[in-house]
Amino acid sequence: MQVWMNLLVVVQMLSAIAMIGLVLVQHGKGADMGASFGSGASGSLFGATGSASFLSRATAVCATVFFLATLTLSFMSNSVSGKVSAGTSVLDRAPGASAPAPAAIEPQIPSAAASVAIPSK
Repeated sequence: MQVWMNLLVVVQMLSAIAMIGLVLVQHGKGADMGASFGSGASGSLFGATGSASFLSRATAVCATVFFLATLTLSFMSNSVSGKVSAGTSVLDRAPGASAPAPAAIEPQIPSAAASVAIPSK
């Protein structure tokens, strides 16, 4: 079970990093206006409109993989020995939730301080 969760976390992280990279590579809708006035290069690696469809589809695939991995991880973390426990929270199952709080420790006064006399006026 732990191996599958580790594998899902790796898949989730890789899809998140790929999705961030794909979003940063894409250009906004207003980027073509600057290129038409000569402030930027209008040529692109994928052609005039090829990059938008390729990058947007790749981003959608990465987002789908990310959300599926997230939903699977949340379902697996909520299951206890193969069964989903209804009505219990993750905080109810936290280790140490049922342990009593430690008693307050009272400060100990050194014996030499107790014998010091304070002069009065």
